[in-house]
Amino acid sequence: MSLFFVLYISWLPRTSATLQALAASQKETDLQIKETSREIAELKKLFTSEWGKLMESHVEGDLVNLLNTRGIAITDTTTRLKGKRADGGNFEFDILAHNGLELVVVEVKTTLHPDDVKTFLSKLDHFKQWLPRYANNRIYGAMAWRSADAGAEAMLANRGLFSIRATGDSAAIQNDSAFAPRAW
Repeated sequence: MSLFFVLYISWLPRTSATLQALAASQKETDLQIKETSREIAELKKLFTSEWGKLMESHVEGDLVNLLNTRGIAITDTTTRLKGKRADGGNFEFDILAHNGLELVVVEVKTTLHPDDVKTFLSKLDHFKQWLPRYANNRIYGAMAWRSADAGAEAMLANRGLFSIRATGDSAAIQNDSAFAPRAW
């Protein structure tokens, strides 16, 4: 028997044990990675939700005064109105500012994208159908944002929506003073 063969045979059990230990270690690492990924996803969801609430509170805090200065005599606001549509789908509106006759529906975004504007316009088109209690109200739309992608802010005014920029701990309407909002 050659020396190489003897060394190979004596080395084989140690290699097998090492490979088994490595496989067990990898399995444990995979489980830890899976658990860490789940925890990160939960934290991301929590952060996103809390960030959204923070953005909404910045906008809502100034909203009554902002709209009053634009000639819409708002008396109070409602946040996060949620409901179920007749087709089984759900809807949610971030902020409603109302006075009994007029209602401004506000969608809040951290970063405003053109697709956000299109989606919000579609929601406004269905608003009175989804919430028939507002069928006799004059409805206006507004989008509040912290930053905007190219073209998104201009889309707001072009489509008859108020553009509200959230800055620091306040908000300001960006439309010029001659702006006339579209009514639904």
